[in-house]
Order: sequence, then structure tokens, then C-alpha cells
Amino acid sequence: MKKLLLVFVLIFSHSIFAQTAKEIIDKNIELSGGLTNWKLLNSVILQGKVILGVRDEYPIKIYQQRPNLTKTVITIGGKDTAIEGYDGKKGYAMNYATNKVQEYPDYSPESFDNDFIDWESKGFEAKYLGKEKIGNIYCHKVELTKNVNVNVYYFDAKSYMLVKEVKKDETLLYSDYKKVGNLLLPFRIESSSAKKDGDYVMLISRVDINKVFPDNTFKF
Repeated sequence: MKKLLLVFVLIFSHSIFAQTAKEIIDKNIELSGGLTNWKLLNSVILQGKVILGVRDEYPIKIYQQRPNLTKTVITIGGKDTAIEGYDGKKGYAMNYATNKVQEYPDYSPESFDNDFIDWESKGFEAKYLGKEKIGNIYCHKVELTKNVNVNVYYFDAKSYMLVKEVKKDETLLYSDYKKVGNLLLPFRIESSSAKKDGDYVMLISRVDINKVFPDNTFKF
């Protein structure tokens, strides 16, 4: 009887955690603009500056368009230089040893939508990991798993905005949320990794959404 009771407790606990994880993700989507508005987003241009190390600071523009087109451009010495992107068929990135952009056959573009949008139909499993404090913010901790890929997300327990994202090789911090159209977007993004070779802080000053790009925007 005790064993049977334990089985029921474990099943019930798992269902609560699974439901809680789903509720947190749903709340984030709802309060950041709503599922319909996120799905109506077809393109975005992020403009601002990126800070590398202590002193290196460059103007930056990031172009993104459904389903996975992307291009990152930084301005060095008054000249725009594309450093990374995906044109729908091929991926490119700056080779800093040769100081030239080169094609990478195994480049894996990220989806235009974040993982939260339709996460269940994408094959993710969600698990609630409890609460954790990030700086001065109490956060709900949610794990999304798909095959061998595991990402952990920290949502502000009050606003439900994403505060932190932990990937395999990178940790991202999001803050300074502002409204753009019907959506709430972070205007400060910090990236760090164990190797410390790609750490940066991106300060966004302007976001344009649903612009129609020229055909050659994502060409290299």
C-alpha cells in the first residue's frame, strides 16, 4: 500500500511540475506580447553597439527574417563589415585568422522564433526546476530538452520576462525590456562562456519590426 501511495505521489508531483513549466512559458509568451503577435513577427532589425572586452566598442546591426535568415554587421573605422549570417542555403562567419568572411558548410542557423513558441510541437520536453535568485531577482527555473540538447531558462517570478538562458557553450543575460509595437523585447544582452573568447555586451538602441528587406540583404 505504501509503495502504491508512493507511485501516485510521484506521478502527481511530475504532473504538477510539467504543468507549472507549461504555465510559466505560456505566461512569458502572453505578457511579452501574446502568441498571435509573436507569430505575426516576420522580420527584425536590431541596432546599437556591442562591447568586447573592456575598451572595444562597435556599432552593430542585426537583420533577421523568417524562417532562419540572419546577418550581423559591425562598423569598423566607418566601414560596415558583415561578420556572420545565413542566406537560406549557406552559412558564413568571419575567420579572424585571415580577416575574411568564409563559408561554413556545417553552419546551423537558429530558428527565427525562440524555443518557447510552439515548444511542444517542436518536440521539446519542459521541466520545472524550482526557484533561484539571479542577482536581486527571484526566478522560475525551467529546463527545455530535445534529444541531447538541454537549455535552462530563468524567468522573473513577477514579470515572467526571461532573465537568463544557459546553453551548452554560452550563458545569456537579458534585461532592459522595452515595448516595440505589441512586443516586449530586451534592449541589453550579455553573453559569456567558459572560454571567455566570445564574451560581449550588446546595448540595443533601436528595433524595427516587419520591415521588407531588399533581396540582397542576406547575401555575402
